[in-house]
Amino acid sequence: MSAMPSHAMVFAAGLGTRMRPLTNDRPKALVEVDGRCLVDHMLDRLAEAGVGTAVVNSFHFAEKLVAHLTPRGKAKPSLIFSREDALPEPLETEGGLVYALQHFPDGPLFTCNADAIWLDETAIKRMAEAFDPNRMDGLLLLARLDEALGFDGPGDFFMDGAGRLTRRGEAASAPYAYAGVQITTRAKFEGKTATKRSLARTWFDDWSPQGRLYGLVLDGPWLHVGDPQAREDAEAKLQALRASTQA
Repeated sequence: MSAMPSHAMVFAAGLGTRMRPLTNDRPKALVEVDGRCLVDHMLDRLAEAGVGTAVVNSFHFAEKLVAHLTPRGKAKPSLIFSREDALPEPLETEGGLVYALQHFPDGPLFTCNADAIWLDETAIKRMAEAFDPNRMDGLLLLARLDEALGFDGPGDFFMDGAGRLTRRGEAASAPYAYAGVQITTRAKFEGKTATKRSLARTWFDDWSPQGRLYGLVLDGPWLHVGDPQAREDAEAKLQALRASTQA
């Protein structure tokens, strides 16, 4: 069992093109769902789990993101900003992690998308407990397709009895979608160049074929907030769930 990683990377540098017009004047991470910005939903989950530091990258309306987050002050997690707005374009997820790698200590770390909301309060802690770097290059948080709101894809992964993941490939569908959080190690990215590249390329091309990509399934709904309609659906779902618990 691994200890809780001290650091997490929160990806907030995307252009948010599918979220327009809501992202015409702000980064996607500052779109509000149920009264809180997406990035705050993620940072609060990390704080609840005991993650001490979050590195947040920025590109699109970077100054607005920094201005919004700075008042969090000494609240956990403490924040480090990885500014990509001086670059010609954002680096995507792996490139953004490599660009910010200097801010991470040796050992395990989380990578997190800013557009994922869920209610499972144990998910991040369970990931830390399950992660075994001797067997795993990466451990991904997964959502069952029937529990995924705002996701209309055919699924990303199959999972065997040991938790190893293989990509959907040419299959018509797969039962699990990536739910936006990964645990991996700094060592897997040392020596790489910060070029535009998605983490998915490493999962599919390198780790999964070697049998070193694993998954852990989220308990309950996953709200993927990818466009304005998904934002409305997520807000309605959260309000309905809150009303049911108060009834």
